[in-house]
Amino acid sequence: MMNKDLPRWATGFVMPVLNLLSALLVTALVIHLLGESPTESLAILVNSAVVNPEGLSYTLFYASTFIFTGLAVSIAMQAGLFNIGAEGQMYVGGLGLTWAMLAFDSSLPAIVLIPLGIAGAAVFGALWSFLPGYLQAKRGSHVVVTTIMFNFIASQLMNFVIVKYMIPDGEQNPASRAFAAAAEMPRLNQWFPVLGETPLNISFFLAIIALVIYGVVVSRSAWGYKLRATGLNQHAAHYAGIRISKMIIVVMLISGALAGLGSVNSIMGSTHYLSLNFVGGAGFIGIAIALMGRQNPIGIFLSAVLFGALTQGGFDLSLEKQNIPPEMVILVQGVIILFCGAMENMYGPAIAKMLKLKK
Repeated sequence: MMNKDLPRWATGFVMPVLNLLSALLVTALVIHLLGESPTESLAILVNSAVVNPEGLSYTLFYASTFIFTGLAVSIAMQAGLFNIGAEGQMYVGGLGLTWAMLAFDSSLPAIVLIPLGIAGAAVFGALWSFLPGYLQAKRGSHVVVTTIMFNFIASQLMNFVIVKYMIPDGEQNPASRAFAAAAEMPRLNQWFPVLGETPLNISFFLAIIALVIYGVVVSRSAWGYKLRATGLNQHAAHYAGIRISKMIIVVMLISGALAGLGSVNSIMGSTHYLSLNFVGGAGFIGIAIALMGRQNPIGIFLSAVLFGALTQGGFDLSLEKQNIPPEMVILVQGVIILFCGAMENMYGPAIAKMLKLKK
């Protein structure tokens, strides 16, 4: 029995859980080698990221961004494309959002300004993904290579634009001016004071809506069927009448738009200005979320919350445990990517053997 022949509950739930537990076991071993207690460290992380209401608020805040980048990678994977350019697409999406805010935040009300910023983020993210999609569809250039290159180009482009054109006169901080109050996403602590002074905002609900739309479109629509058919077998999809080149370009545009939307939570929901390196690796975390979540909306949500908890809990863990550096979070993320990506099918043969024994 091959992994593809395993029941859905095994591939969609059991294997990801086993891979996650394996990653946590490796992490526990590293923490032990650093001279700290793995159980105490886990308790601190869980309390900081989940049990404490303010910590949970930060966890969901980080997860809001991760959901968008995870969706960006996932929808591309549905078409058989490995878009690892979400980092650059989110970066450029933040530029589109910021230009809209700087141009209109003094003249438009929030009810118009906020949707305009969201649209600017999506459009600029989509435009940044267009050329890699076009080169893949029309010239055969591999999207992995082009999206890697575009991440570096986006970083240098943003550095030039921010430093050259956006720093206010007399300021040294490499960032744009702060937006007007009308451009700030409403925060949830206005309605739920228990969340404390945290940046969790209505972008969280936008992320949930995006998950629902993604799930419905991919699994319940004719276009979603064509999308999945393209990912499963491009040759068969072509003979079925699907225009592969058009599908690749459209999917990459949607993927880039979703990545660009990740900047809404970070900029309009938190800092209220554009700064260098505001993405902070969220685009790359989206790859892990897509792999671990198996491109399923529920799996993407749970994976995003997990990585949000690791981000939030890792900060407090490094403060309370002096032997554990802040970079431990990056290590944990890397190990999860290893087990859920390169080694995702490691437990497949064992599960298949167990199922055979039961028959």
